[in-house]
Amino acid sequence: MKIQPEEISSIIKDKINKFKFDIDVAETGKVVQVGDGIARIFGLDNVQAGEMLLFPGDIYGMALNLEEDNIGCILFSDSEKIKEGDTATRTGNILQVPVGKELLGRVVNPLGQPLDGKGKIESSEFLPMERKALGVIQRQPVEEPLQTGIKAIDSMIPIGRGQRELIIGDRQTGKTAIAIDTIINQKGKDVKCIYVAVGQKNSSVAGIVKSLEENGAMDYTIVVCAAASESPALQYMAPYAGCSMGE
Repeated sequence: MKIQPEEISSIIKDKINKFKFDIDVAETGKVVQVGDGIARIFGLDNVQAGEMLLFPGDIYGMALNLEEDNIGCILFSDSEKIKEGDTATRTGNILQVPVGKELLGRVVNPLGQPLDGKGKIESSEFLPMERKALGVIQRQPVEEPLQTGIKAIDSMIPIGRGQRELIIGDRQTGKTAIAIDTIINQKGKDVKCIYVAVGQKNSSVAGIVKSLEENGAMDYTIVVCAAASESPALQYMAPYAGCSMGE
């Protein structure tokens, strides 16, 4: 069998035309010190304050202290999972959370990552976790009542949709019970509910989720959980995440 030079050249040209290459450029730094939920990183000269950083093992942190020769970063996981010499990569995004209807019925952490074992959340929309609140003029007026389902409260205390209302009391007096009853009472009333659990036991949060599921309330509810076992940074960000999802 005789090989023609023209055939070889045409094959090579075809391979060259079909060849594709992708360039992945990322700015990285090295962890020089880690402990107590804080990491110091050298080499990320262009990082922004509040930017999300990615560490090995899909662990995230947030850049806070921007110093001359290093940056200080709070970690959203245990410090033990990160060691000196690990690589920190810029994400280019200021700390943000996924938002939208895809989160309804799910239990997530303050970064929007699922904790309920129901698979990945396919949300296409994100909002910054810390952002300036709308002014009074831009806000919708409070003009529709919100019933808690507890007659003593509904008859004495006027509560409107969009209104801030504080439930205050000593421990074990039923503050959470009022909130859960109110969420359950919103069934069929076109109200979206978000329950943010900060510093609670995982078993307590699981009990609340079970109660909501049994009463058909999880269809319109998002549970944001930063349990007592989570890092202080994650617990501190939980209310911000809940507000962003609500807005």
